[in-house]
Amino acid sequence: MRTKTPLPPRNSRRTRRRRAYTLCALAMSGLMALTACGSNTARDEDPDTAAGGGSGTVGVILPETATSARWESFDKPMLEQALRAEGFDADVQNAQGDVQKFSALADGMIAQGVKVLVIAAINSEVGSTVAAKAQRAGIPTIDYDRLSLGGSSDYYVSFDNVRVGELQGQAMADALKDKPGAEVIEIEGAPTDNNATLFHQGQTNVLQPLYDSGALKLVHSQPIDGWDNQKGGTVFEQLLTGNGGKVDGVVAANDGLAGAVITVLKKNGLNGQVPVTGQDATVEGLKAVLRGDQYMTVFKPIQAEAEAAAKLAAALAKGDTAAADALAQDVSQDPKGDREVKSVLLEPQTILKDQVKTVIDTGYVSAADVCSGDLSATCAELGIG
Repeated sequence: MRTKTPLPPRNSRRTRRRRAYTLCALAMSGLMALTACGSNTARDEDPDTAAGGGSGTVGVILPETATSARWESFDKPMLEQALRAEGFDADVQNAQGDVQKFSALADGMIAQGVKVLVIAAINSEVGSTVAAKAQRAGIPTIDYDRLSLGGSSDYYVSFDNVRVGELQGQAMADALKDKPGAEVIEIEGAPTDNNATLFHQGQTNVLQPLYDSGALKLVHSQPIDGWDNQKGGTVFEQLLTGNGGKVDGVVAANDGLAGAVITVLKKNGLNGQVPVTGQDATVEGLKAVLRGDQYMTVFKPIQAEAEAAAKLAAALAKGDTAAADALAQDVSQDPKGDREVKSVLLEPQTILKDQVKTVIDTGYVSAADVCSGDLSATCAELGIG
């Protein structure tokens, strides 16, 4: 039997600070569950903050809705509330995966004179272009969730995305520890998304030594353009067929791709036998974890991310870079731009079957959404409800 592969060490001060920030935000999100996080549908506005504070408008552009439910279900309402709590009106729009629409939304917000522009870019090229336009107009920009490589945003708010990949890799190593030589397929995110690169980097930190030693065997690692779930399922099916219909574990970069993989595994009678990773703790992802079709997901408390972005935006809108720097005490590398970007990097969390209750208890999804139908008995056994 192999011993458990330890995760690479992290900077303890940074990790403690991020965890403290996250725990605080989780506690706050639990208290605000009725107004901010009660389900993964649109939230009611808080009457105390809905009107804004007359300090101007912060513009936010989100990337899409096709591959992840998080942007509209979580980020949008949470950013709106967090910005209003800071005294700003929030103009939150979604580009629906269209780079031309992303640019057009940015042009409109710049023309309207937003105080700060927060961008979760579809890719680094459009993110960099938008940031440059905004800054020429004297509008500070914040990269949100995704760092635009070669860009010019002075600040970046996200999760420790290398750590996300490490959690996925460690979960796979743990799941296969009793199967020497187990064969693994990796279905990764879009090559144009820097986060996908960081997720893979983290997975490699854990899994490459196991591949090198022969403890595990990598069949193939394939990025999926646009995080396209349908394409991900097709690619996985081709890889599975090419490997004689055999696979022992699948590293899927998020819950959407994991769902596509699970559909193929079901067709081949392999679901529940092959551990599959995920990310985002979506309703469908959590259901798959409870059914045993998905081994784990990664919970990223978006309330903390939204609040950090709102506090940074408030500081920048007031021209208070000292306050912004005090918030952004982490650093992210932009190799394309050969620069370091001041960052807030929050700590993600592994969610296995017996930890699904953690996500529900904090209010990010509701028990009613996750525990419906065939999962009611499972949820009762786990104390969810």
